[in-house]
Amino acid sequence: MSTIEMIRAAEMRLRGHARRTPLLSSPFLDEIAGKRVLVKAECLQHTGSFKFRGGWSAVSALSPDTRARGVIAFSSGNHAQGVALAAKRHDTPAVIIMPSDAPRMKIDNTRALGAEVVLYDRASEDRDAIGARIASERGLTLIKPFDEPQVIAGQGTTGLEIAEQATEQGIGDADVLICCGGGGLTSGIALALADRAPGLRPRPVEPHGFDDVSRSLASGRIERNDRMSGSRCDAILTPEPGQITFPILRRLCGPGLVVTDDEALRAVALAFSRLKIVVEPGGAVALAAALFHADEIEGDAMIAVATGGNVDAGVFREALERFGD
Repeated sequence: MSTIEMIRAAEMRLRGHARRTPLLSSPFLDEIAGKRVLVKAECLQHTGSFKFRGGWSAVSALSPDTRARGVIAFSSGNHAQGVALAAKRHDTPAVIIMPSDAPRMKIDNTRALGAEVVLYDRASEDRDAIGARIASERGLTLIKPFDEPQVIAGQGTTGLEIAEQATEQGIGDADVLICCGGGGLTSGIALALADRAPGLRPRPVEPHGFDDVSRSLASGRIERNDRMSGSRCDAILTPEPGQITFPILRRLCGPGLVVTDDEALRAVALAFSRLKIVVEPGGAVALAAALFHADEIEGDAMIAVATGGNVDAGVFREALERFGD
C-alpha cells in the first residue's frame, strides 16, 4: 500500500530528475468558468506527462540486480514513455505493451526511447495476461501503470508540488480536478494533499462513457466499463479502478466529474490559445470540468491538472479548427 512516507521518499529520488511544473492561470479561463482556475501543467513534464514521475519512482526503487534484468510495462502511451525514459537513464532494458490503436506518436516515441514495443488489440486481448506471460518468460519486473505502490508514490509528488504552489497563491480551500484512468495519479495526489493541504479536495474527472471511477465512488464498490475504446481520451481509458487505488480514492476523494469528448477538445484549444500549452484530450478533461462544469464544483477556486500533452497532430488540428478562437 502506498503511504505519504513512500511519496516523500519518491520525491527525494526524483529530485534533480523530474521537473517542478508550473501552476498557470489566465483571466480568460476565469471568465469562462466564473471562478478562479489554476492549471498544473504536467504536460510540460519529461516525456510530456506526469507518468515520468511514477516510472522513475518504480525503476529507481528496484535493487541493482533486479533492475539489470529489465522491466516491462503496459500503457496506451504516456506510462510507456515514462517507464522507457526512466529505464534508459538507468541503463535498464524495457519492454512496453501498447494497444495497437494508441496514437502513432506515442508508439514511435516509446520506440525512440529505446524500448521494445509489443502491440495488442485492446478490444479482444488482455494486456495483463500478455504482460504476465512476457515477464515470466524473460524474468522482467512488471511496472503496472497505476495499481503499483511505487508508481502511485511517484505520481503523488505532483500533489506535494500542488500543495506548495497553492499556498504560494494564497489558496487554502479548493477542489483539485485530476484526469483519471485507473486512479494512480488521483490516489497519489490525494495522499499528498491529505498530509500537506487538507483543504484541497481531490476529484477525479473522466470522459463520458468511461466513468468507472465516478460510478465506483457513487456505489461504493468497483464498477467496470462496458467497453475499452471509442473516446478521444485514449490516455485515460481503463477497465476499472485499481485494487490498490480504489480504497484511497473512496477514502479521500470527492465525487467524480464526467465530461464529453467535445468538451475535452474545446479545453485542448483553450489551453493552447490562453495558456500556450499543448494538452491531449485525455489530459484536458480536468480543465474541461473546471471550465464547463463549474456549477458542480464548490468554492471560488479550482486547480485542474493538465496531465499530458502527447496529442497526434490530426487531433490537435481538429481541436483548433473546431474550437479555436
